[in-house]
Amino acid sequence: MYKVKVPRREDGKRVKRSIYHRVIKEEEAKKQRIEARAVAKFVRISPRKARSIINAIRGKDVNEAFAILMFSPKKAARIIYKVLNSAVANAVNNFGLNEDALYVSEAYVNDGPRLKRIWPRGRGRADIIKHRYSHITVIVRDREKEKELNKEER
Repeated sequence: MYKVKVPRREDGKRVKRSIYHRVIKEEEAKKQRIEARAVAKFVRISPRKARSIINAIRGKDVNEAFAILMFSPKKAARIIYKVLNSAVANAVNNFGLNEDALYVSEAYVNDGPRLKRIWPRGRGRADIIKHRYSHITVIVRDREKEKELNKEER
């Protein structure tokens, strides 16, 4: 387990927790961001159906991904289009990234909760119908800033 270096005052006592967290957040805000994310939770679509569309856009440029989603006839494409649009908006507005240099670095669909309903059958039996929900996550990165960071690390 790693230890966090707790800042101390001149008299040796610890700094107040609120001040410590404010300093940590300020340091985090100074770091250069190269990615943004958007998450849609509790979406009423089966994860299996949404994954076929997510797999089609993973690794593609944002403009190409939008084109794929726009011309796909599936319900999942409309939902994922909104999530991708939100991720791009987060990247441009919150972190000042260039929209033309963005690509879909990660995109995945996780299972959400299931609503279980009973379907009456013959002879007093019952079947269970499961209405599946999904959590859709899309992460976009800036190719240009990613290359700059890789050059700096070398």
